[in-house]
Amino acid sequence: MPGLLISIRVHDGFYHGSGEWPPSPARLFQALVAGAARGENLSQHEAAAFKWLESLDAPLIVVPSALKGQLFRNFVPNNDLDAMGGDPKRIGEIRTAKPVRAYIFDAAQPLLYAWTFEPDADAERHARAISEIAANLYQFGRGVDMAWATGEVVNEVDTRLRTNGGVLWRPNKGGSGTELSCLRPGSLTSLTERFKAMRRRFKPIGVGKKATLLFTQAPKPYFRQVRYNSQSAFLFFEIRNDGGFVSQPLVCVGALTEKVRDLAVKRLKASVWRRDDPKREALADKIFVGRDSQEPDKARRIRIAPLPSIGHAQTERSIRRVLVAVPPDCSITTSDVAWAFSGLALDFDAETGEVSDDGAVLVSADDRKMLLHYGVEGAEPARLWRTVTPAALPERAARRRIDPRRIREEAKGGAERMREHEAADWAVRQALRHAGISVPVQAVRVQREPFEARGQRAEAFASGTRFAKERLWHVEIAFAQPVPGPLLIGDGRYLGLGLMAPVRHTDGVFAFAITHGLTDQAEPLNLTRALRRAIMARVQEKLGNHDILPIFFTGHALDGAPAQSGRHEHLAFLFDAPRKRLLIVAPHILACHEAFSAESQHLRTLVGALEGFHELRAGRAGRVSLVSHSINIEDDPLFARSKTWESLTPYRVTRHAKLKDAAAALEADLLAECRRAGLPQPRVEVAKTFAKPGVGLFGLAKLRFHGATPGPVLLGRDRHFGGGLFVGTR
Repeated sequence: MPGLLISIRVHDGFYHGSGEWPPSPARLFQALVAGAARGENLSQHEAAAFKWLESLDAPLIVVPSALKGQLFRNFVPNNDLDAMGGDPKRIGEIRTAKPVRAYIFDAAQPLLYAWTFEPDADAERHARAISEIAANLYQFGRGVDMAWATGEVVNEVDTRLRTNGGVLWRPNKGGSGTELSCLRPGSLTSLTERFKAMRRRFKPIGVGKKATLLFTQAPKPYFRQVRYNSQSAFLFFEIRNDGGFVSQPLVCVGALTEKVRDLAVKRLKASVWRRDDPKREALADKIFVGRDSQEPDKARRIRIAPLPSIGHAQTERSIRRVLVAVPPDCSITTSDVAWAFSGLALDFDAETGEVSDDGAVLVSADDRKMLLHYGVEGAEPARLWRTVTPAALPERAARRRIDPRRIREEAKGGAERMREHEAADWAVRQALRHAGISVPVQAVRVQREPFEARGQRAEAFASGTRFAKERLWHVEIAFAQPVPGPLLIGDGRYLGLGLMAPVRHTDGVFAFAITHGLTDQAEPLNLTRALRRAIMARVQEKLGNHDILPIFFTGHALDGAPAQSGRHEHLAFLFDAPRKRLLIVAPHILACHEAFSAESQHLRTLVGALEGFHELRAGRAGRVSLVSHSINIEDDPLFARSKTWESLTPYRVTRHAKLKDAAAALEADLLAECRRAGLPQPRVEVAKTFAKPGVGLFGLAKLRFHGATPGPVLLGRDRHFGGGLFVGTR
């Protein structure tokens, strides 16, 4: 996609802006307007170009690594001489401290701002006009920050930004991050009005000796706040020779990482990069190896993560690719790190993981789709993460070693296993803190076995590393909020251990754990109806009061009639009493198909509406406190495959068959509902029937299928309110 790229160079490498880094797009916009304007006048084509720029999305920003300079205070006269009777000799008595703290960076590296736009004649004309205006920029920051700029229209924005070697800042669609002021329609008009108002700040009131000056504050400029996050630069390589990929064994990830790291740092030390400055040899050891590094240096170290192939149940979990993450504040530029790895001769033996003579080299990868499976580059953040390579936890979390010759005598009891898991749980939470992840954790699960069928047990990764096998654990973490990738935790995160991948099986299922507030009088259907009303209200607030809620949320057509298409078109609301949780299930989960585009759009709206949803007022059921809860539908009792399904909530028949026996009527209706839902025909065992006058026939039953059938099994007339919910038994 084409883009407008503005490159700014600051003369002295100092930025005295008001405490922000990187400089916001709004500050660049003001500098461009100031350079183009003649007094309060802009030419017609310049004003049109600026208004076009206002309509674009927030730009990508690339800036060099910067350090905060030393804070000093400059004492200047306060604008309050009237308090001293207007006597200029007493101006020293009203001095006030003005703090000054500049950002310091390499003046040889430019600051880049890139806007993308859809190609058309008007857009290219406006982009070229902004490029010409950029030549008039003369300062950036405060008056002492002299600068100049160039603008150009480029075809591939991402390519230009990745090769710059600076820190890339991307605008976030939500979540946390650094807020920067960005353009919005009306920003140019607000600047013009502010300029005019600044010239009329002092207005004379009265005449003669009684005349005074009235000070009026100028209106603030009109900008919007956009959250930016500074991600690491991701260098992605493939292990290849003339014959194609050279696969490495999964369990050799630690040894492979060390070999790649040592070869790269050796290559960098032998280059001109080190000969230009002998002190750089110690810097390379600190950034690549961590030798002699202090606590602040950990955030600046590069991370090398060989990536096992994942994405499909049948994919062989071997290593064919290597990801190198360069932190934003790394003391070695991204371009130098990329050179150290690109084309690096590895010569690994595909059988043993040892270095051999097969001609394997690291080649920059053109296909970066594998990164999506690890939550990188455009992948949506996820709440549920699992290790692909086990995490190395501290000694405190190590399992007790059992002598293979005394397995029976030294077998662990349940209490000891529980203590080991509790210690590992604590260690995982500490590992997240050390990795700089502050998002609250809802649940942690640890085990020795892999989570994927083609993975390897934790102890198999100990060979060739400094970690005892008892310290290695496979980990599953459920976060309270979505977390972006890549995610590496534990003491071995710089050696490719503790590499995690997001679990996205829960798309379309939203679960909330009930912490307290639920009364003994809670009826499942009343609780789910209260949940439905709350969700509809939150969605309505997000869409606006003038928009009509779609059938996806209400279950009713535009004329108010209930949906009667016979298909799953709207959300289902469930109450899982044994596990004390409320669930919202999307229709594509109930119908077992991929979400349509309209459903995906509604789900995005629902995600936004659920932000901050922590309390449900459900009448007699109580004032219920909720916590967002991630689930894995592959092993959850409501969703995992099972041959036998038992009633969790009463099933209400859709049509009362004209049979004398209520159990037979219930069985016939259940079989018809299974056919309509596309389920295999089960054997029905009716456990109980009862009737409610004026409502219908209800019952509890057990469904036995010939083969394992996935859930959710939600049948009957009340299914969208959690009635007729079945739970799988194992």
